[in-house]
Amino acid sequence: MQHAVLYVGIALAAIGFGGSRFTTAALGANQFPHNPRNQNIFFNWFSVTLYTVAVVSIIGIVYIQDNVSWGLGFWLSVVSNLIAVVVFLVGYRYYLPETPQSSAFLDLFRVPVASIRKWKSQISSSTHDYCYSVGDDHDHDGMVPVSTIPAKRFRLCTVQQVEDFKKVIGILPLWTSSILLAVPIAMQTNLSILQALVMDGHIGPHFKYPAGSLGVILLISTSIFLSILDRVLWPFYHKLTGKTPTLLQRIGVGHVITSLSMVVSAIVESKRLKMLHDENKSMSILWLFPQLALAGAGEAFHFPGQVAFYYQQLPQSLRSTSTAMISLVIGISYYLNTALTHQVRTSTNWLPDNINVGRVDNVYWMLVIFSGINFVYYLICATLYKYHKV
Repeated sequence: MQHAVLYVGIALAAIGFGGSRFTTAALGANQFPHNPRNQNIFFNWFSVTLYTVAVVSIIGIVYIQDNVSWGLGFWLSVVSNLIAVVVFLVGYRYYLPETPQSSAFLDLFRVPVASIRKWKSQISSSTHDYCYSVGDDHDHDGMVPVSTIPAKRFRLCTVQQVEDFKKVIGILPLWTSSILLAVPIAMQTNLSILQALVMDGHIGPHFKYPAGSLGVILLISTSIFLSILDRVLWPFYHKLTGKTPTLLQRIGVGHVITSLSMVVSAIVESKRLKMLHDENKSMSILWLFPQLALAGAGEAFHFPGQVAFYYQQLPQSLRSTSTAMISLVIGISYYLNTALTHQVRTSTNWLPDNINVGRVDNVYWMLVIFSGINFVYYLICATLYKYHKV
């Protein structure tokens, strides 16, 4: 029974998390229709808020649970969620609403089905032979009135639905490159904790940095760099060149910085193993901070850039889903990270239970090569991609 309650709670948290985290981003961007610049600024500050509150929860709530009361930490989370609901409802009357339409996924699925069913049809040069909206009188062959949709919905689709389908297909290669970017980040996060567990965690005479809180460095770094980018770097770049970097350029810079963080990770681990084996000394945990700070800087470039890119380039009917695609990227990448870690442990001796007798530095160099190949793949996808007018 206890396990049942626990897993139901985790499942509810996951459903709520998936339904609110990034659809909130879409709702916020919807308040700035036809203004990509303001949408990009919103996505930046949405990300700052996301990372900042994550730092507060990891440090504050976890500290309370460890040192005061486990139950109190959960009750504080309940209260904070209730406050969030109240704030959301208070502001509801001021939001620009969007009327729900038919299922976007069903509309997309309709396109290949209708195409397969009509693959023998002759291509017509007359625009009157194509269905542009539900208000058209006849379908492609002039036999079925559009009023019969949805009865004939898998036999007939509009030109707009076809264009939306093409947009989704065109963006999928870039989306897969985002997944392959997130896999090294996930592995780096896990390996950094393993390294911290066998390093000297003392910072000063009285404080020992907890290995489990190492991810806070990445979150803080991302929040700081996001603020710098929004308030300093982007305005300076615009003043200097008269232009603003495209979203794909920002994401590309994030790829490069992430790869550099893997290089730093490999060098640090090589030095740690050398100190341990040659001098029998434990390296300070502070040596892990630069690689995590670099990883955070990379996220500051590519994370909000991806959210804005999917939001602006996918069909309007998929706006909420477009921002939620980041959740899919994170989820899939962590599953792939688990599979990759298992494969490394099976095929090599780089990741034994005691990493002091392993070669974690080789794992990092593997991730450098992995990231480099993915960056080339990203450049090809980005070069071939054609922006759709927002």
